[in-house]
Amino acid sequence: MEGKSTNVLYLPGVITAGIGPGCMRQAGEGIDANPGNRGPLDEYDARVDVGQLQNDDHQRGMVQSLQHLHDELKEYQTPQIVHPDVESLQAASQSSLLGALLRRTTSRRSRTNIPKNLPKGLYLFGDVGSGKTMLMDMFYDTLPCNVTSKTRIHFHNFIQDVHKRLHAMKQQHGTDFDAIPFIGADIAEKGSVLCFDEFQVTDVADAMILRRLLESLMSHGVVLVATSNRHPDDLYKNGIQRDSFIPCINLLKSRLHVLNLDSPTDYRKIPRPPSGVYHFPLDKAAASHANNWFKFLGDFENDPPHIATHRIWGRDVIVPRASGKAVMFEFAELCGRPTSAADYLELMRWYEAFIITEIPGMTHKSRDLARRFITFIDAVYESRAKLVLTTAVPLNELFVSRTEVDDAVREGQKDSPSENGEHLDVDDTMRHLMDDLGINMQALKNSSIFTGDEERFAFARALSRLSEMGSQQWIERGLGLEKDGGKEDMESWQKVRSRWREDML
Repeated sequence: MEGKSTNVLYLPGVITAGIGPGCMRQAGEGIDANPGNRGPLDEYDARVDVGQLQNDDHQRGMVQSLQHLHDELKEYQTPQIVHPDVESLQAASQSSLLGALLRRTTSRRSRTNIPKNLPKGLYLFGDVGSGKTMLMDMFYDTLPCNVTSKTRIHFHNFIQDVHKRLHAMKQQHGTDFDAIPFIGADIAEKGSVLCFDEFQVTDVADAMILRRLLESLMSHGVVLVATSNRHPDDLYKNGIQRDSFIPCINLLKSRLHVLNLDSPTDYRKIPRPPSGVYHFPLDKAAASHANNWFKFLGDFENDPPHIATHRIWGRDVIVPRASGKAVMFEFAELCGRPTSAADYLELMRWYEAFIITEIPGMTHKSRDLARRFITFIDAVYESRAKLVLTTAVPLNELFVSRTEVDDAVREGQKDSPSENGEHLDVDDTMRHLMDDLGINMQALKNSSIFTGDEERFAFARALSRLSEMGSQQWIERGLGLEKDGGKEDMESWQKVRSRWREDML
């Protein structure tokens, strides 16, 4: 990772470090050394050995996630920061910056390209006392030596400084000046790893600028790590114009690994993985993500992983890895051969949790694969089973590539000059997705990206169902968590599953 050795970012309440000889990081007046270039896991083990920390499987899982990012940063090369020209940031049509930010559609000018090699950051959330600060300290203090600049700041101080900069640039260049790309490049130059303490959004002005600001930082190769008391879905809840903030929530969930620090009490001996059930991209952490969930949802002690065979309509269907009520497939094993809804429904009778790995991004050239996968998603949803995925692309690009979306925008907008009434015939998930991708419904209808309304709505429904099945409520239902009713919750979920099986007879 390249960068300068004496970067200083003058923000209130901030610690910014540059790297000197021998991998010594200087932060303020203190000196923090990591001469052995050891990672968070080594540091955690050392603290356990001397009695500073008590070994805890759930907490160790968190530290393992820190270690994965640490390892990625060792090999990560940050792109060169390119500052935009002042002339290019003059707003063309809006009379106020807030008015521009409140628009529902996404302009081409506001869209940024995030480097494909940018490591996914981390979003650690949990209640007071869950260890957020300790884990952030551990990650920040053990960053690899090749990280030549890093910044840690309380989020409130950070966002206040950004507003001051916005105000100053508006005074200097006029109210139409689009200052966010300029400020994003300036902050990115001061730190290639940016750590936020106490990430929260309570003000409408913060909510309206945050998505574009974070995208700008990511486009310059900045890796983000944040702690918070809230899951991203709960940020800015009931806030003014919250609908306009949803794309920022989606950005956080797609570009950062969201980890729940609260250790739930349930009836399983294996600790629940701290991450959500969907993992992107197919990096070094993808395999451990899938294996940890398989171990948690399966029954390795009483039913070690094995190959299983089921007879469906006179044919043998092979399950490559099964344990208890959980199975693991590679995507090619599940959808790479001719399969029908009957095959998937029969699997739902036998199993309650499905871990699907190595899922590629699908384009118009792989529509058969997409249709099979959508049929499988429908079967999982209808049976109320649990789903774990590792994917090569974000969920919003799972069935259409970025290039296809751009082509659809150009093709569809030729015949859709007006955007009045857009998105009225789809659900919120699809509408927010299209806002993220910069495409309106009329353009989607006029393009050839889908063969017809039936395929378009199947696509929308699949994304909506994936969103619901990735929620904490869906994941935890039936696990027997004490906060959800313990054994009563587990028995209630089993009754729902039983009724579904009866309906399928």
